Amino acid sequence: MAASHLTTVSDNSSESSKAGVVDIARGADAAAWRMRQLQFEARALGREQIEALARDLGAIATRAAEIAGGGEVYPVGARDIAKRMAEDLPRKVQLLLTLAQRED
Repeated sequence: MAASHLTTVSDNSSESSKAGVVDIARGADAAAWRMRQLQFEARALGREQIEALARDLGAIATRAAEIAGGGEVYPVGARDIAKRMAEDLPRKVQLLLTLAQRED
């Protein structure tokens, strides 16, 4: 079994605060603040993902409208599905964005 290489870490509180480490033993207030901060960051990331999904769905709706209006180049069934998607996706995008804003 190979020996692991250990390094020492100083217990300098100014260094650990720079790294964003919160010592829970310092009090419940610090831990509660950190939990609120993490929740805030998670919600912000969630909103960013919803906005990215909305952008992607908007692009898909545009592509679907192009296919729906493409005439004989595309099979009839594909045009019909694309037409329904082009009509439905913008509403879903707006609903997603409204739900994301509701959380603010």
